[in-house]
Amino acid sequence: MTTLPRGAAATTHRAVRRRRAVAAAGAVSAGLLVLSACDKPTAISTITVGGDSVSSEATCGGEGKALTTEALNKCLQDKGIDEIKVDPTESVRFGVDPEIADNSWTILLNGQPLVDPIKKTYRSIPGEVFFNTQYGAQGDSTLVSIKEGGDDEATGLWSFRLKKDED
Repeated sequence: MTTLPRGAAATTHRAVRRRRAVAAAGAVSAGLLVLSACDKPTAISTITVGGDSVSSEATCGGEGKALTTEALNKCLQDKGIDEIKVDPTESVRFGVDPEIADNSWTILLNGQPLVDPIKKTYRSIPGEVFFNTQYGAQGDSTLVSIKEGGDDEATGLWSFRLKKDED
């Protein structure tokens, strides 16, 4: 049996609920404040081979500002690049966010354009192209980049390393 006066237990529970609601509202407000201080993430590009895929935010740029040639060259030398294994008999599918497609994009193979600028969100290329010396490939590993922007300007670069998979 409780020793609280009649009705006091209900009042105590209401106060606890009210404190919890205020604490929850404060936590949500603090979370929104923290999120508003974060930078907006850059658009994502994805490479898919068979059932495997790898996605990445921009290696360089991606915020709509033109990149200098020096910045692009430095970015192409970056070592921390996502990798995916490619069976040369399969297609390599490239996908970009619509905001990249709106600005047009080009696939680069070891820094050189492989295709003309595209305004679609998807492109597929045979895997054998990425390991063919005719297209500038060297050995069993190839640097592939997606360059946002037209022929004369780059505003973002997404890079991936394709590793030849002969299993």
